[in-house]
Amino acid sequence: MKAQASSAIQADKGWRIWWQLARPHTLTAAFVPVFLGTALAANDDAIHIPLFLAMMIASLLIQAATNMFNEYFDFARGLDHEESVGIGGAIVRNGVKPKTVLKLAFILFGIALLLGIYISLSTSLWIAVIGFVCMLVGYFYTGGPRPIAYTPFGEFMSGFFMGFVIIQIAYFIQTGAISQQSVFISIPISVLIGSIMLSNNIRDLDGDKESGRKTIAILIGRKNAIILLAAMFAFSYAWIIFMTLFTEAPYWLFITFLSIPKAIQAVKGFIGKTEPFEMMPAMVATAKTNTIYGLLMSVGIIISYFI
Repeated sequence: MKAQASSAIQADKGWRIWWQLARPHTLTAAFVPVFLGTALAANDDAIHIPLFLAMMIASLLIQAATNMFNEYFDFARGLDHEESVGIGGAIVRNGVKPKTVLKLAFILFGIALLLGIYISLSTSLWIAVIGFVCMLVGYFYTGGPRPIAYTPFGEFMSGFFMGFVIIQIAYFIQTGAISQQSVFISIPISVLIGSIMLSNNIRDLDGDKESGRKTIAILIGRKNAIILLAAMFAFSYAWIIFMTLFTEAPYWLFITFLSIPKAIQAVKGFIGKTEPFEMMPAMVATAKTNTIYGLLMSVGIIISYFI
């Protein structure tokens, strides 16, 4: 199996080096919350397209930069090597200088900061403060002396800031407020974004344990971590039932149940697997579950405005 993994992991060329460095399969975790928060706001006010685009681009840039910080700091700590699975590989496989990756990450942060200034000047200066905190979390997720990714709090921090906070910002910049519905809507997305981090930690459990990390997957073990992943999926769908029964959420949100097969595929993809390369499809399925679920939720919300 290791030989198969080695043959499948090859150096990228040209623009693919930089595309893979951004880890595109994770970018939907930034796209979905902005789209969902904006879709929810569309029922209350006319959408300000420039603010929506600025928010979307800034979120994608912060996510890409966070991935690049991850790549740089994991390399600097000796965690990544040429056969590492699930990394961009720009440094260890493609020969990009580590400082180039670090500089590029800061450049993306800089562009996101300028977009954040535009958003805050157009709405509220508090957006600048909250956005800056989000950027700090992105940096310290793998940077600094005690990275968040090395603790049991990685899933919570990523889910809270990339899910809950981003949805509230996207909603606020369009409406000038947050609502009970925006809070309720953000909860399952936060959980699903956390599940992406959990799936990553399940895949990397053995290597993370050797490097001294204390992730949830390590603390509770692989089997229990897979059970936790399944529980997070189940909660996200149960939350739809709760919202439609006890809040003003539209029954059209049940359209999210169309993503259940992908969630099942993700859980099954981890069962009985121990090699990181074997678990990559399951991790991709986890990310796709978040994407499909979030987009379907947005579609359900938009349909409810017309029916």
